[in-house]
Amino acid sequence: MTSRPTPPTGLRWRGRGGLRAGVPLPLLLPALAGLVFLLLPLLALLIRAPWSTLPDQLTSAAVWQALRLSLVCATAATAVSLVVGVPLAWVLARTEFPGRGLVRALVTLPLVLPPVVGGVALLLALGRNGVVGRWLDSWFGITLPFTTTGVVLAEAFVAMPFLVISVEGTLRAADPRYEEAATTLGASRFTAFRRVTLPLVAPGIAAGAVLAWARALGEFGATITFAGNFPGRTQTMPLAVYLALQNDPDAAIALSLVLLAVSIAVLAGLRDRWMTTTS
Repeated sequence: MTSRPTPPTGLRWRGRGGLRAGVPLPLLLPALAGLVFLLLPLLALLIRAPWSTLPDQLTSAAVWQALRLSLVCATAATAVSLVVGVPLAWVLARTEFPGRGLVRALVTLPLVLPPVVGGVALLLALGRNGVVGRWLDSWFGITLPFTTTGVVLAEAFVAMPFLVISVEGTLRAADPRYEEAATTLGASRFTAFRRVTLPLVAPGIAAGAVLAWARALGEFGATITFAGNFPGRTQTMPLAVYLALQNDPDAAIALSLVLLAVSIAVLAGLRDRWMTTTS
């Protein structure tokens, strides 16, 4: 019979959960302060919400127009991220090539890059006088800035790294021997990827897609810089909140509550995925 190890000082056993640490007071107080700091603004949003006029605020045409545009653009940006982001994650996880670390750093750069800077970079690249945009305009008559397509591109630019990181991590955790077995049985690398790898990493792709969608839905800086703030065309929910805050604070709070509800729904949807990953 094996004996249970004696917990160190300050630690104790709690049922089947195993060894858990008792929280020292010098750590508990800052932890509570951090919790209050994070929750207080959200509580203030709920406390100051115009609950009596909220139905009227949320049923206005401008709100539904911005919400519809936000949902459509975030979904389109997520689709773009899936089409190019999943193959990119596979290349980073499964292949060796010179400069892979640099490529990974550049792919994740939008995570730390200020969104406004991302918008400026998109203008310089895809604007009418941009590096690529001038050729799109002169050859095909395509203008991307200040259009709905520009919103999708701006959101995809800032959201795709979330998908790539999630899928790459899942690919690294998946056993590559399944792919190797498929190739030894005559399947091509693409067939092995489509029939073996994708089903294995589907939960990671789903989690990354949800994170990318949520990030795209809340994007502000790159969108307003690259696509502008035109109602019905480029004015998404975050931009509508910003505009309403200057003229109608109650409307801004109502719009913020909608985005808060969406964020909570996203976190609830990802909870099982996180619990599986961390267990």
